[in-house]
Amino acid sequence: MSSNMISAEGKKRLQARYDELWEIERPRMVKNMADAAAEGDRSENAEYIYSKKRLREIDRELKHLGDRLKVVKVVYPPLNPTTVTFGCWVTYEDEEGEERCYQLVGPDEFDVNQGKISVDSPVGKALLGKKVDDEVVIRRPAGDLFVTILDISSTRPRK
Repeated sequence: MSSNMISAEGKKRLQARYDELWEIERPRMVKNMADAAAEGDRSENAEYIYSKKRLREIDRELKHLGDRLKVVKVVYPPLNPTTVTFGCWVTYEDEEGEERCYQLVGPDEFDVNQGKISVDSPVGKALLGKKVDDEVVIRRPAGDLFVTILDISSTRPRK
């Protein structure tokens, strides 16, 4: 079960994706299907078959996005956090002295390459509620990882 928390920016991105699919992608596929159907035999018409398949994919994604947009709640991070909460940036150091910095976000907006991890992930769950200097055990399939929280911030720290 995933949480329904999302940042204001994340909700805007979900809505933009929904709007793009509904207003641009779906009408284009419907037109492609109609054009391909007008050519005759649909059973051997690759464009018709592709458009029909793509339309089903678009409709599936629209349903998913629509369902999520109905239940997500925008949550704003505290301005001066003292504990790890949704939206905070957390810097920690592992056993080898390597530092990592992540922002805790909702499941609809995580992107590890941008330093955004889900509050529902094992790392996110382990960090929630912790404070600076707390030692945290992150349970992973590869084995437990022991980290120490170095910083908690409402904005991304500069490198």
